[in-house]
Formats: sequence, C-alpha cells, structure tokens
Amino acid sequence: MPLSADPGADPGAEPGRDFTAEQIAAGKAFHAALRAWSLAAVGVRGCLTALLGLTPLGARLVEGAGRVLGGGWVAQVVGGVLALSVLETLVGLPLRARAESVLRSWGVSTRSWAGWGRDVVKGWGLSTGLLAAAALAFFALVRADPGGWWVTAGVGAAGLVALLSLVVPVLVEPVFARFTPLPDGPLREELAELAAAAGVRVRQSLVADASRRTTSLNAYVSGLGATRRIVVFDTLLASAPRRQVRLVVAHELGHARRRDVARLTLLGMLAAAAAMPALAVLRAWRGLFVATGSAGLGDPRALPLLLALAGLAAVLAQPGQMLLSRRIEARADRDALDLTGDADGFAQMQRSLALANRADVDPPRWVRVWFGSHPSALERIAAARGWAREHGVAEPGPMAGMVPADAAEAADAAEASPPPEEAAAT
Repeated sequence: MPLSADPGADPGAEPGRDFTAEQIAAGKAFHAALRAWSLAAVGVRGCLTALLGLTPLGARLVEGAGRVLGGGWVAQVVGGVLALSVLETLVGLPLRARAESVLRSWGVSTRSWAGWGRDVVKGWGLSTGLLAAAALAFFALVRADPGGWWVTAGVGAAGLVALLSLVVPVLVEPVFARFTPLPDGPLREELAELAAAAGVRVRQSLVADASRRTTSLNAYVSGLGATRRIVVFDTLLASAPRRQVRLVVAHELGHARRRDVARLTLLGMLAAAAAMPALAVLRAWRGLFVATGSAGLGDPRALPLLLALAGLAAVLAQPGQMLLSRRIEARADRDALDLTGDADGFAQMQRSLALANRADVDPPRWVRVWFGSHPSALERIAAARGWAREHGVAEPGPMAGMVPADAAEAADAAEASPPPEEAAAT
C-alpha cells in the first residue's frame, strides 16, 4: 500500500457483519468511560501548563524553587523542573487513578494499586530526569552563545532523539517489564522461517511479562541497529492460536522490513532540530517574555512558557502524527498479508484482538482523527477482504457468530507459552 493513501474502511463494511451488537456496545461503553477520565486528565494538565506558562505564576514558581536550592540559574532550572513536574503530576493524579479504576473494573488492568503507584513513580522519575537534563543543556547553550546557540541546540536535540531510540529498548523498557527470549518450540521455528521469508534479520525475539499489568494482547518492534527487537506480550502467547500469533508477528516484521522505527526516528530528529530556529525567532518577541515573568529565552524563568509552547505544538501536530501512524500500520498489515497469504486468518486475528482488547471497532471520526494511531478493527478486516479480492483468493466471510478458539487452537497457544513455573521465575 502506498504510504500516501490514508487507510479507510470499505464503504460497504458493516459492524454487525463481524461483531455482535453486544460486542460493539461493550467496546463503545468501555472506551466512553475510559475516554472521559483520560481526556479530563489531559485537559486539566493542559490548563495548568497554560496557566503557568502564559502568566507570571510559572516564572514565580521557578524562581522560588531555585531559591530553595540555593539560587543561581542551574538551581532555578533543576528546581523549576522538579516543582512543575510534581505539581502537574499531583493535579492529574486523581483523574489518572479514575482512568485506572475503569481499566480494573473492565478486567483490562491486572495491576494492584501499589503496582500502579510504582509505575507512576517510575514514569515520573524518568520523564523528570530527562526533562531536567535537556533543560540544563538548553539554557546553558543559550547563555553561552546568545547568537548561534540554535545551531548547536538543533544538532543536540536531533542527537537526543536518536539516542533515545537506541537506548529505550535496553534501558527504559526493562524498568516497566521483564523480557525473556521466545522459548524454543514450533512457534519459534515458524517465526524464524517467517522472518527469513520477509528478509528481516531478527536480532532478538522476546516475550514481555505484560500479564503483570494487563490482559491486553499486543506485540511491537522497537530499537535501532543492535537494539532492534520484536516483542510479543505473554498474554498473546497464552491465549491466541499459533496461527494468529504468526500473523501478529508478520505485521511486526513488516515494520522491521520497512525500517519504520528508523524512519520515524529520523522524522523526530528533523522536528526536534527545526524547533530550535523557531525558538530563535521567538526570542525577538520580548513582550511575551516580559508578560510571562522572564527576562528572555536564556532566563530559566521562561521554562514554563517553553513547556506551554511545546504542549501547544504537540496538540497541533497530533492529527498529522496519527494520520502518519495509521498509514504506516496499514502498510504493515498489507505486508503481513503479502508475506503469509492468509487473509482469512488475518481477519480472524483482528477480530480476536479487538475483542480481547475491548476495542471500539467503529470509533467516532473525531476520535479516529485525534487519537487513532491504528486503523480500526473494521478497517483492518475490510483491508483483508480487499486484499483477498485483489489476489483472487477466498474472501473472509462474516464472523459475528464465530465462537472462541477451539480446544486444538488453545493447545497450540499453550504449547507456545512457557510453563507457569518458568514464567514466574522470570
């Protein structure tokens, strides 16, 4: 599929063809409940960021935090980052907890509240530490070279994006999950043959212990070069037939073959680099800095303003990012179909994943535009039928009345998974 074409559902596709009314209603009810609290959390944090960044309140907070740490611009940067991050986390925490309660009530989250709290703290520590390091480097460059800082900063920002793509798989992902090699057996052999057929050198095929946190089924590819890996959730291995696991991995091999991680990393590097000359232009807008309580771009008290502008840029870029993501995912779906030739299995796999993950199989358009990183389940099933028609093979039939995997398929899934005692040991 050409990347220029946005995936869309077959105009004739009907949700009732592949999902029962009860299944469709359950997915919509779950996402409506979750979306309400998630959007409220985003909205509250956004309003707080705007309030602190577009008024003198944020500058005063940074100044006060810096004074507590001994004064000076370094203390202001570090203290400001800590104060802003703590305040934002505390304000949004009740709403995030409500969203977690929805996940728990629907049986999607398997975490204890203590486990959820640990994940919040870990995420806060990683994001705050990274922000503090980046802010220190930024203000140091602006103060050291007022005229040409943006060139060095652009190179540094692009380098940081590349570095994160390299190190996140080996340094950050293990903070939230344990990874073990895919166990020996028929599934591992099939996947190795699949990778060879795709022309992809799989450096690592790993299993993540996602079941400690969720019942969702998933897989993903991450990393660059020596850190590139394909990761399969243990929940997928435990519950999906081997045929469906094979198709999920075929999709991930599509990403690897197209070097999607590298392409997205390059795009992120360009965006990060381009932000620096944009800020250099903004520097001339003295009135904005004065109105928000700072003396200029090199003043750490401008940190809340910069964060507010970054948040605004992220909001404006969101629809474009989601559109690009949907195109990339649709292309990986096409690659999986080309690689396996299994349109019927692909359609069944998408239905199974949608039900297991309680997906909204036909989300409202505004949700798709702003939050749809993947084509909907209906779009992906329709794509499988379109591929079958294009290649003159049997088109997947209606699946609304399909029963869960039979005993033989369940046995396949159990065979592909490590025994319980082995999983517990990892």
